[in-house]
Amino acid sequence: MRVLVACEESQVVCMAFRRLGHEAYSCDIIPCSGGHPEWHIQDDVLKHLDDGWDLMIAHPPCTYIARAGTRWLYPNHKLNQDRYNKGLEAKGFFMKLLNSNIRLIAVENPVPHKVFKMSKETQIIQPFYFGHDVQKTTYLWLKNLPKLKSTNELLKHDIEPKFMRDSKGIRHSKWFMDCGFNAAKEKSKTFVGIANAMAEQWGVRV
Repeated sequence: MRVLVACEESQVVCMAFRRLGHEAYSCDIIPCSGGHPEWHIQDDVLKHLDDGWDLMIAHPPCTYIARAGTRWLYPNHKLNQDRYNKGLEAKGFFMKLLNSNIRLIAVENPVPHKVFKMSKETQIIQPFYFGHDVQKTTYLWLKNLPKLKSTNELLKHDIEPKFMRDSKGIRHSKWFMDCGFNAAKEKSKTFVGIANAMAEQWGVRV
């Protein structure tokens, strides 16, 4: 299976598919950090959408369209027009990926801001569905692919992960890690459990 992992420099998803024998390539405008430049296309992914892929998993930039950026989109409760315009550009890039001529497509992003009127997501997942003690709401837009099934045995028995509550039993949200100066880059990496689930469950959809 020929797999394109768009907007990925970490190669986490690429390597998950490679481990199962697929011809997978990451693609980003920056060099890869996953250690396999031979599996990395350093270029604008839009130039490579017609290169004969069976499956594309895309992680388009979310900086300007994510709901988490509301305070910058509406500083002092007024619309930041420049940021809004950049958000519209980001949405346009997102839609080019989602509507590309590839039979199997999955596009991943955090919760988008409603002002950008993104198309309805297919599925909402959390890292703790796949074995990570982290809560980070993630949307998936799927084309000709089934929804990902949880690989966390606890959730199959409707048992809430222990990390979801503190020592006093109060429910809270634990977010990733202290990433220092590379926060945005580190937080954008796909969790290994999710990548493995994608490879194992979608890698047979030829």
